[in-house]
Amino acid sequence: MSNNDVNSNNKDMGFLDHLEEFRWRIIKAVIGIVVCAIITAVFSDWIVTNILFFPAKNTNPPLSVQNLKPYGQFTLYFEVILIGGLILSIPNIFYQFWRFIEPALLPSERKYISLIVFFTTFCFLLGVLFVYYVLLPTTLGFFATFGSEIIQNNIAVDEYLSFVLTLLLVGGIVFELPMISYILSRVGILKPSFMRKYRRHSIVVILILAGILTPSPDVASQLLLGIPLLLLYELSILICKWAQKKEFVESVN
Repeated sequence: MSNNDVNSNNKDMGFLDHLEEFRWRIIKAVIGIVVCAIITAVFSDWIVTNILFFPAKNTNPPLSVQNLKPYGQFTLYFEVILIGGLILSIPNIFYQFWRFIEPALLPSERKYISLIVFFTTFCFLLGVLFVYYVLLPTTLGFFATFGSEIIQNNIAVDEYLSFVLTLLLVGGIVFELPMISYILSRVGILKPSFMRKYRRHSIVVILILAGILTPSPDVASQLLLGIPLLLLYELSILICKWAQKKEFVESVN
C-alpha cells in the first residue's frame, strides 16, 4: 500500500472510528498495566525491602518507618503493586499513545515510532533513576539529621511511601521535557527562538519549580533538581532547533 493510500484511509476515519481506536488503545494499555502489576506482585516483598525502603535504611542515622494502621501494610503493598505495574508498563503505554496519533504523523515520521517510544521511555526512567540515586538520598539524609536530638523520627509508612513514589514520578515526568519539546516543535507550537528569548524567565520558573517539587527546604536538594532542569531546558532548545531543521528539509524534499 502506498503512502497516499494510507493517508487516504486515515482521512476517511470518522469521529467514531477514532473513538473506537482510542478505546482499544486504552484497553491494551490497561492490559499491560495489569500484567506488569502481576509481575510486581510476585516480587513485591523484594521491591519493598530492597528498593523502596533501602534509602531510609542508609541515612545517618537510619530513619525508622512504622505502620500506624491495622490495614497499613495491605494498603502499602497494593499501592506498590499498582505503581510498580504502571512504571513497568511505561513502554507499552507510550507505544499505544504513539500508535493512536500515528495517522496524524507524516509518512516519513511513522517509521520512527519505535525510536520515539524508546527515547520517551529512556527519559522517564532516567528521571526515576536520578531521583532514586541522587535526590532521594540527599533529601532523606537532610530529614534524618534535621531538628532536635530529643525528638525521634518515627515516620508513618504511608507518608514515607507517598513521599518516595511522588518524587520518583515527578522525576520521570520532568525528564520528559526534551521529548515534549520535540513534539511541540514538530507540530509548530514551539520554536527555538522563543525558548532562547525567554531563557531568563525560564530560569526563574525552573528555580521556583525546583523549590516547590523538592520536599526538603535545603538549598542543596533544590539545586540537585534545579541544575538538571536547566540542562534539560538547554537540551530542549537544541532538540527544538534540530526538529525545525528536519521539518524544513522534509518540506523541501
